[in-house]
Amino acid sequence: MTHTVTIPSPSGKRKIVFGNAERFAVIAGPCVVESESILRLVAEQLIAIQSRLPVDFVFKSSYTKANRTSGASFTGIGMDAALALLAKIRNDYDLPILSDVHLPDECAIAAETCDILQIPAFLSRQTELLHAAGKTGRAIHIKKGQFLSPEDMKFAKSKVTETGNDRVLLCERGTFFGYGDLVVDFRSLVTMRAYGSPVMYDATHSVQRPSQHGVSGGNREFIAPLACAAMAIGVDGLFIETHPNPAEAKSDRDSQLPLAELEPLLERLLEIHDAARKERA
Repeated sequence: MTHTVTIPSPSGKRKIVFGNAERFAVIAGPCVVESESILRLVAEQLIAIQSRLPVDFVFKSSYTKANRTSGASFTGIGMDAALALLAKIRNDYDLPILSDVHLPDECAIAAETCDILQIPAFLSRQTELLHAAGKTGRAIHIKKGQFLSPEDMKFAKSKVTETGNDRVLLCERGTFFGYGDLVVDFRSLVTMRAYGSPVMYDATHSVQRPSQHGVSGGNREFIAPLACAAMAIGVDGLFIETHPNPAEAKSDRDSQLPLAELEPLLERLLEIHDAARKERA
């Protein structure tokens, strides 16, 4: 049986529950911290959507991007500066924060600002990283490696839970299909649910085209249909990277969802979620 993972809002006035049938949980935000103005544009839109739809948001943005194909790619504005901006978003908008961690030594530092620590897909087998993240007591969002089977995720989860932390989310984000492409095996959503953690679907990284001439490309037109399929199967939350102007984004410009399209997509997805829930009842 899948248990829920609860994330209190910074003020303590709200609770975001992954696995809640009444208000759906969504992790959303720009891929990487670029500037305070972009973070605030996105946060303001999330708050507006949250007031109109039965969804609760966790704000996502990476304080650094360690997994880049080319050394010339943008990696961030610096860990300290980025975490300081994320702390402002957390406090000013009462939004919980998720960001990636890449090294064991980063975990305790990031946990001072972040409510959820994310284990990037490429690092989902890193035992010391998973142990260090688990020891912070923060909720841990583990992306399934593009090279892993869904069955392998029970071992990734156990590396966190053996620290005494059972606040784990498992996330499907696509599997390598030859060079430079990903496919989604939706059976993984069912398989991972058997391990007792809420199961997430990453609707934007799933449409990436990795390593296209030194940068990641993507097919943004598949975000909506793949997200619809995941919702029909049944997921406990969604992960969506969104940017006011993806064409000018400094990371993942071809796979981020335009911010203006987020609310219409969620309206469509919530209809499917409600129908699927009634079917399973």
